[in-house]
Amino acid sequence: MAGILYSDTPWGLVTFVLLTLVLGGAGAWASGRALAQTWRPVAMILLYMLFLTAGVRFLHYALYGEPLLSAQFFLVAYVWNTLVAGFGYRAMRAQQMATQYSWAYERVGLSWRARSGA
Repeated sequence: MAGILYSDTPWGLVTFVLLTLVLGGAGAWASGRALAQTWRPVAMILLYMLFLTAGVRFLHYALYGEPLLSAQFFLVAYVWNTLVAGFGYRAMRAQQMATQYSWAYERVGLSWRARSGA
């Protein structure tokens, strides 16, 4: 019986962790940062992650013989990639705001706030 996060293949959970979480997550983080760095709107993440997730699912199919067209696995990978890309986007945007407008803002974690006493 297949679990929610992996298929019936012998290395299902291992491939999920390596390809989806690690490789897909790294690509999503880099994509989110790149979108923020070029000042694109945050909604673009949704479109970009469709393509990245399709690529990750293709790697599962091509390398390990997992199902290519599995809505369940695609959705899990898409949600993961979108969340990681969102964090990457937010981290870069906070850095940009604190750097570009250092006289007005300071970085606070994944956000920024107005400098006090300015």
